[in-house]
Amino acid sequence: MRPIIKKAIDINHEGNLVFLVNDVAILNDFKFSEEEIEYIKSKTNKEQSLVHLNRLSQQVFIRFTSQSGNEENEKIRKDGHAIFKKYKSEEVEKFALIDTIGSKEQTIALAEGIALSAYTFVRYKTENKDKEFELSEINVASAAVTGCELNELNNVIESVYITRDLVNEPVDRLNATQLSDFITAQSKKDGFSVEVFNKAKIEALKFGGLIGVNKGSIDPPTFSVMEWKPENAVNEKPYVLVGKGVVFDTGGINLKTPPGSLDTMKCDMGGAASVVGTMAAIAKNQLPVHVIGLVPATDNRPGENAIVPGDILTMHNGLSVEIINTDAEGRLILADALSYANKYEPELVIDLATLTGSAVMAIGEYGTVAMGTADDETFKTLEDTGFETHERVVKFPFWSDYDELIKSDIADIKNLGGREGGSITAGKFLSKFTNHPWIHLDIAGPSFHLSESSYRGKGGSGVGVRLLYHFFKSKVKN
Repeated sequence: MRPIIKKAIDINHEGNLVFLVNDVAILNDFKFSEEEIEYIKSKTNKEQSLVHLNRLSQQVFIRFTSQSGNEENEKIRKDGHAIFKKYKSEEVEKFALIDTIGSKEQTIALAEGIALSAYTFVRYKTENKDKEFELSEINVASAAVTGCELNELNNVIESVYITRDLVNEPVDRLNATQLSDFITAQSKKDGFSVEVFNKAKIEALKFGGLIGVNKGSIDPPTFSVMEWKPENAVNEKPYVLVGKGVVFDTGGINLKTPPGSLDTMKCDMGGAASVVGTMAAIAKNQLPVHVIGLVPATDNRPGENAIVPGDILTMHNGLSVEIINTDAEGRLILADALSYANKYEPELVIDLATLTGSAVMAIGEYGTVAMGTADDETFKTLEDTGFETHERVVKFPFWSDYDELIKSDIADIKNLGGREGGSITAGKFLSKFTNHPWIHLDIAGPSFHLSESSYRGKGGSGVGVRLLYHFFKSKVKN
């Protein structure tokens, strides 16, 4: 359950309070004692931006800011996480956030940081489950933020929660069929349409990559087609999102063997989860853009008649692919979806995938690796949105030299290019299946955290939802 962020009707000054200020003197209007004012000044003089006052029955925080911009907004979100942790320890279920500086960006950043910190995944706990702490309410008093803007924020946060839930679900509770069932149920809540292709239709469409990866599983694959098409859409041609939906990745015949490498592979459908969350956010907020979401889904196992190195797969667009390594499976199912997306004559295609360890080695968990054929202006807008949401995007080179690394001696291309430039050669593989402006987002680094990462939490982070929602929102403004 996420906390409800709402416009404050009135403020109970005896309740728990969070102040956003740029001048300590303003606190004289809120019944702070002289001793408290001096204490707060002493902290801010030491460049401490967040000050906590424990009044025993009342917990008060003062977030002092004299800066503006993306970096300061991110610091505010992180301080929101610190506020939440203290409120959790004190079992404070609701509080008022008072904006004294008239800043919409910073007020929303603080509420966002606190609300995203409140996420938990405890549905399978049985002991003391009813005693789990839940932050229920954030009452925002700000002349700069409207109730509609807070409702928009609620919907985006709820969509991040949806994405995190999907990523955190184990495969025994979320196989490909169950994922498509969830998408169908979510579509009814939010108002976007869904069509799910079963195995027979997937075979009829000659999705060789998806069928190939699925050959090792006893569970059938699915292919979910989501669509949000409002009458007032600003784009004539649709934007298409594609999400990698490998619900668990063993590596297939090339079984993952390093210690710990299998432990978190339920997260290998993080791209699919982000597409679902983005579609939910867009539909909940009635964003006037035409967007289609495609999710190819299967697990990757070494059983049944699993593909092996040396096999040749014929893909949806007719290209033949030599299998070099069965653990390079995500690009195979994405390739069919990207090929299928061509039928829509899209204005832009964006895929999200936990695709390569090379992306993690390059920039760690601190950003998303990006590449593709979209124009510089589109990349610039996405990069700017990444800095605004702190879901940063790093554009990698996409030189033609890398095409040489995926050439095959016996097929059109091969599914692995070698150790050097691994994230780029994976992108080059995908580029062979799309004919329209396209961006590939490798979210392998930021999609799942082994330890708590501020307001992003532990486990699924929900990366991509806030980034893409605000990216598409910028299209509406333009």
